[in-house]
Amino acid sequence: MVDESVEPERRRSAGAQAVAAVVVVGGVVGGMWGLGGVLPKTSAQDSKPATCSASADGSLPAKYASPTALCTALNRTDLPVLLGTPDEHAVTASGSAGWMTLAGGTKIASPEADVDLKTYSVRLSASYDDIPVAEAARYVDSTSQLKSILGHPAVLYSDRTIAISFNLGGGKASTGPGGVARSLLVSASGKDGGDSFEISIWRQDDVPPDDEALFRIAEEVLPTVPGWTAG
Repeated sequence: MVDESVEPERRRSAGAQAVAAVVVVGGVVGGMWGLGGVLPKTSAQDSKPATCSASADGSLPAKYASPTALCTALNRTDLPVLLGTPDEHAVTASGSAGWMTLAGGTKIASPEADVDLKTYSVRLSASYDDIPVAEAARYVDSTSQLKSILGHPAVLYSDRTIAISFNLGGGKASTGPGGVARSLLVSASGKDGGDSFEISIWRQDDVPPDDEALFRIAEEVLPTVPGWTAG
C-alpha cells in the first residue's frame, strides 16, 4: 500500500529566503524547507473536524504569534466554505514553532500552522525577518504580482510542491515533483514595517488551486492573527 501526500517545497518568508538563497534555489516561500518541515499532525474522526494540536508555544518571544494562535485562526469552521469545498472538513490541524538559522548565524522565528482537508491543504505562517514585503517581492518568481490585502502590501506568487509517497509495506518513502502552490505574502501592517504573514494553499491532486479562495481566506483569517494591524 502506498500513501501519498503533497507538501510545498519550502516554508520560509520571501525575505528570509532571499537571504538564504545560497541554500535553496528557485521559488520563494510557502512550503517545506527541503523535507525537514514535515510536521506531526493530529488526526480526527472521519465524522468530525480536526482540532488544533500545537507545540512549543513557549519557545517564541511573547510578542510573536504562537503556533496555537496561528492554528486557531486558520482552523475556522467556515474554512471549507472559503476554500469552495463546503462539504469537506478539516482532517488534520497542527501548529509548530520553528527557527531558521541564516548563513551568518542569525536566527529568525518562523511559527506556522497547517490545516488539511480532503481536497486542499492550507498553511499560515509568520515571519519576523524585518524585510518589507515590497522588498521581498523582488525575489519571488517571475509570475508574481503585487497586491493589496485589506490595505496591506502583498505579493501573490506560485511555488512547486513535493509529492511524498510512503510504501507502508516496505517502510520506504520516495519524493517527486508535485503540483502548484499559490501563496500570498502580506505585510502585518499597512506601513510595511518588516513583519509579515503568509497564506499558502495547494491541492492534493494536480489541479491548480483557486486564487479567489486564497484571497477569501486571507481577508477573513489575517485580521484574527495576533500582530495584525488594521488599516
